[in-house]
Amino acid sequence: MTMRIVICVLSLLLSSACAHGKARMIDEYHWEGVERVVAIGDLHGDYEQYIKVLRSAGLVNSRGKWSGGTTHLVQTGDVPDRGPDTRDIIDHLARLKIQADKNGGRVHTLIGNHEAMNGYGDLRYVTPAEFQAFAGRNSAQIREKQWKFHLERTRELTPEIFLVIDLEQYRLDWEKEVPLGWVEHRIAWQPAGEYGKWVLGNKIAVMVNDTLFVHGGLSPDYCRYSLQEITEMARVQLQSYDREVDGVLNAENGPLWYRGLAREHETYFRPAVDQILDRYGASRIVVGHTPTGGVVWPRFGGRVVVNDTGIATHYGSNIGWFEQSGGKAYAGYEDHRLELPVTEDDRIAYLEAVIDFKPDNQYLQERLAELTAPEIVAEPPRANEIAGEDGEINEAVPAREPVSPGICRSDAS
Repeated sequence: MTMRIVICVLSLLLSSACAHGKARMIDEYHWEGVERVVAIGDLHGDYEQYIKVLRSAGLVNSRGKWSGGTTHLVQTGDVPDRGPDTRDIIDHLARLKIQADKNGGRVHTLIGNHEAMNGYGDLRYVTPAEFQAFAGRNSAQIREKQWKFHLERTRELTPEIFLVIDLEQYRLDWEKEVPLGWVEHRIAWQPAGEYGKWVLGNKIAVMVNDTLFVHGGLSPDYCRYSLQEITEMARVQLQSYDREVDGVLNAENGPLWYRGLAREHETYFRPAVDQILDRYGASRIVVGHTPTGGVVWPRFGGRVVVNDTGIATHYGSNIGWFEQSGGKAYAGYEDHRLELPVTEDDRIAYLEAVIDFKPDNQYLQERLAELTAPEIVAEPPRANEIAGEDGEINEAVPAREPVSPGICRSDAS
């Protein structure tokens, strides 16, 4: 079957966004009857690229104001880290929510693992510019108070250290770890702070029409819970975080870190995907978190869409978004829009079409070569290798054993 590829001009995209639908909120986590849904993946502190993807999707005008009409925008998390503009993006999203509401649209912002990390103090990926964004004229005084507190606390807990250290060098090393703006950043990301409250006000997952949206994915370990239960667990853990306790925010198979929907072998893991989607009454699930190298990537016959195209400069400046309108699913790429395929032959043709307007993307060329190469299966295959948190290639993870029925029952063990 030949895949239908739809490439439309931006004016058509905008006109469809302005149509008035019959959207209805079933509850805080479920919407139905939404005529157009756009989902964008990880942004990682790159405001310029963030605005570019919104404009390409017809959601904001040249002044950054909402122009999406009744469209629902879903941002699937990982706004912070790796880039300098986290604060600008969050502030803009907050304003955009208000503007969209006034026009009958909605902006849904979800929690990603990097929002959670900033909340509970894992700052490995926070850039110096992100701290600088919180610095003000009193930052030197605020940091001095923090230094005195740190020094007193260190004397109290490890007094022997002062017998051997060079205090001047110790201060210089400490200031590298605590630049100006660091204290204000930490206050703002606490649960009671400006951005901590923003995170707590977001959800782990939402369902719009027949599509689930979540940052990492819903695994067999978590699909027994309702969308509301998962978010409530996350909020509780974030407000009383204990790094020694695995929970919904930091578990490898939790919804913020899980990569199975992007990695597991599509034949062997399909029964689990079917159970997960059936449990929520969904036709597909759209996830971010796992970089795709520049393509909105359908898996499991279109039942899973991996939507972290690498929008931020850190990941290649690959503009892309998922879109649902007119009962169909599409991928958007600046001036192009392609209908997402559901068969393997159509997926190859789809990737070839993406490569046609991204001829310099070597990663996509390699992916196409893998897809078209003959597959030799001597035993249950291992999951595909894929770029991880730092762009490195992670080792393949063995596919699961055959999945038992009932993995998503509330009484499943």
